[in-house]
Amino acid sequence: MPVRQTIQGGRVPVVVFTDELEPKARAQLANVAQLPIVFGHVAAMPDVHAGIGATVGSVIPTRGAIIPAAVGVDIGCGMNAVRLSLTTEDLPDSLSRVRAAIERAVPVGFDEHGESAARREACAPLKPRLDSIFDKHPKIARMQRDHDKKWLRQMGSLGGGNHFIEVCLDESGHLWAMLHSGSRGVGNCIGRYFIARAREAMQKHDVHLPDRDLAWLDEGTQPFSDYVEAVGWAQDYAAANRREMMALVLGALRRELPAFETTSEAINCHHNYVEREEHRGEQVYVTRKGAISARAGELGIIPGSMGARSYIVRGKGNPESFCSCAHGAGRRMSRAEAKRRYSRADLEEQTRGVECRKDKGVLDEIPGAYKDIDRVMADQSDLVEVVHTLKQVVCVKG
Repeated sequence: MPVRQTIQGGRVPVVVFTDELEPKARAQLANVAQLPIVFGHVAAMPDVHAGIGATVGSVIPTRGAIIPAAVGVDIGCGMNAVRLSLTTEDLPDSLSRVRAAIERAVPVGFDEHGESAARREACAPLKPRLDSIFDKHPKIARMQRDHDKKWLRQMGSLGGGNHFIEVCLDESGHLWAMLHSGSRGVGNCIGRYFIARAREAMQKHDVHLPDRDLAWLDEGTQPFSDYVEAVGWAQDYAAANRREMMALVLGALRRELPAFETTSEAINCHHNYVEREEHRGEQVYVTRKGAISARAGELGIIPGSMGARSYIVRGKGNPESFCSCAHGAGRRMSRAEAKRRYSRADLEEQTRGVECRKDKGVLDEIPGAYKDIDRVMADQSDLVEVVHTLKQVVCVKG
């Protein structure tokens, strides 16, 4: 579908690719549209919902500045998926052993790898750049206990919240391995540190903001250059983290399933990140906060909730969305509200047929807490085309 509504009244308009827009999200989009650094317009994806400062599901192009809180603290969070040569017939009757094998292979929640299992080879190329960041900003290192070991041990780990690992079947019955995670604790520290630096910069220059979480760093300043270096590192760490996890997941599957090969359809994409790109003939910084790049021909992943379909898509390069699309179903209620509204019985019913946790610890991730992924997909038919439709049979949550 084309743009469904436009919010006017700011320095730039906001184009919205859905009719469903909660008042808080609308107010946050209007706040961003007032900023003097925003280029062209702000784009709101069909999964848009209120976030911190900037809305989740928004694309914010800026000229000569970046808003660290818009990128967020889960820097580089995104998806990885790969298709396997196995089909439905290759699955065992019970998938509990498959889920257990994945959970043994990949640390989830607050867990991390031990010293002997740390993914040092994957971390080695990243270490010199991280040392440089810590040398310039030692406070980032002090924000996390055992920081010198923590980022090594967390490489190849899932984390909690809405992060997940799934085994899915596509429309032809082929298996896929798919996962969702980001830059873990070190990315969180980098994000929080530079959000604070941006606020300090605004206070120093007496810049009055509609929301303090829209504070930015100006290009040409040292904090800006240091943030670009640090956020780029965190995005690279997040991508490497997903690659390492995928290797561990495939290893677990090989121990429980018949021999298989992976196909050429492998995708590793961010959906919380900033990148320098050219749009309308100008170089700008594009922050995708809960959105993925959808340039013409580019493959991406749009997951549903832990009980709904997910999609492998191909971008159409729509300039109105700055060549972007939704990153998932998007929440329709807070985690606290989901826990109040739903019971464990509801969770069991909504995840029927999926081998997954069904306890109160993941009640905030119940499918009912998310928007209808099929409605989200219908609203962005001008942004992407569906290549594969996936339905999970195993889901591992943190």
